[in-house]
Amino acid sequence: MSGYLDQYGAGEDQRNRVVLRSAIVIVVVAVVGTLAWYLFENHHQESVVKSLLAGLRSGDYQAAYRAWGCAKPSDCSGYSFQSFMEDWGPESGEGPDQFGPPDKNTLELTDSESCNNGVMLTVNVNPKRVEKLWLDRDSDRVGFSPWPLCPHKSPYAIMVQRTIGSLRKPLLR
Repeated sequence: MSGYLDQYGAGEDQRNRVVLRSAIVIVVVAVVGTLAWYLFENHHQESVVKSLLAGLRSGDYQAAYRAWGCAKPSDCSGYSFQSFMEDWGPESGEGPDQFGPPDKNTLELTDSESCNNGVMLTVNVNPKRVEKLWLDRDSDRVGFSPWPLCPHKSPYAIMVQRTIGSLRKPLLR
């Protein structure tokens, strides 16, 4: 004759496996989702700078100037097309303290880093010249970065940028 408590705990192992598998799936989804968000967080801003670089590579300086955020003359009253050509044109950087014009073979986006309300992007212009560009998230205007490093960043955020940020580099090309 079977007793009242003979079936006690019979489904316990199966329930424990379901709970363990569910916890593992939740952790994996959280880690993969966080990593994907981190890798693609600046995707839009990176594509804006990539279009700027594509215009410079092809020699279409008007398109590069528009990608800079100067679609209308009133958009960039402080940065004329002539100034843009002095910085990015084929004759740019000619002087004793200058590093030369952009090199089409070297010109590439090498790093992006979120900073407050913008993104700091590192561009290799030629073998001797590296520029830090600042792209405002609200207006999508590109400019030269006012800082060499992101201000007010925690040591933890700097560590994450230097370690996991290297995973973003293949996506930049």
